[in-house]
Amino acid sequence: MGMMKTEASLDEKAIVAAAEKALSDIAAIRGQVSKVIFGQESVVENTILAVLSGGHALLVGVPGLAKTRLVTTLGEVLGLAANRIQFTPDLMPSDILGSEVMDQDDSGRRSFRFVKGPVFAQLLMADEINRASPRTQSALLQAMQEYHITIAGQRYDLPAPFHVLATQNPLEQEGTYPLPEAQLDRFLLQVDVNYPELAAERQILLETTGLGETRPEAVIDAQRLIEIQTLVRQMPVSDTVVDAILALVRSARPGQGNASTDKNVAWGPGPRAGQAMMLCARARALYEGRLAPSLDDIFALAEPILQHRMALTFAARAEGMSVRDVIAGLVKQAKG
Repeated sequence: MGMMKTEASLDEKAIVAAAEKALSDIAAIRGQVSKVIFGQESVVENTILAVLSGGHALLVGVPGLAKTRLVTTLGEVLGLAANRIQFTPDLMPSDILGSEVMDQDDSGRRSFRFVKGPVFAQLLMADEINRASPRTQSALLQAMQEYHITIAGQRYDLPAPFHVLATQNPLEQEGTYPLPEAQLDRFLLQVDVNYPELAAERQILLETTGLGETRPEAVIDAQRLIEIQTLVRQMPVSDTVVDAILALVRSARPGQGNASTDKNVAWGPGPRAGQAMMLCARARALYEGRLAPSLDDIFALAEPILQHRMALTFAARAEGMSVRDVIAGLVKQAKG
């Protein structure tokens, strides 16, 4: 028994040492991103959390709020091979995945060769994802879920790590196709991007309209990112935090004994919400310089993790309620 205890404590020591190294890397990542993205702390935090947790994020906001800039900056700072796809109504699945072309050699023999599409990147920016047709969206969303694609019966694995940061315009304009619920569920977090604060907007005006623009530097590379993602999954989570995750996610589902949810929510989050919360709470602890997640992490992540995984009843919408109001109420109940 004594032997096993020593091994466990050694293991704990190794995790603490690895976590402390990760803390300094994450602090450096935050520093580089803040050179280029002014203000928007919660947007930057939640987007980085999605990547540290090994998942995808959906950034929702009106045009011109530096969503694309944030993604390209993250690509540079994390040392990832990045591609960008601008989604349009006429975009086809092959424009994302790639296609087979016919080659002819010197002797006249013909053969097919697969030309990889832009999905073969470590960080893929899917710009205005709701502008493409459902058929094209589903080609990308399948890749996000399965980390490989199949063309003409042949399987092609995507690079590791593979992250999709998609942007969506919330203005209900003509020619957009809202993502179906099952596809929204594939995104670890929905990050709402709002207008900048006054001080940040002043800094944007001064810093971005001169001759020289600040460039961020790479802090880590893809291999190191995978190590940090592995560490996130090894971090211990206390029973208190696990119970709080379960209680919060389950309270957001109708038919589970929560009166306000039964009244206002048409359908609630599935188990993926709890999985996302488990991963992101650990990543948030590291991001904030701690070695274990707390209840505060759960309450802070409730909105970005739950809001795209539930829908209100018609009556609640008619009363002018929003999903965010409902989540805020659930968090308030959970805090007691």
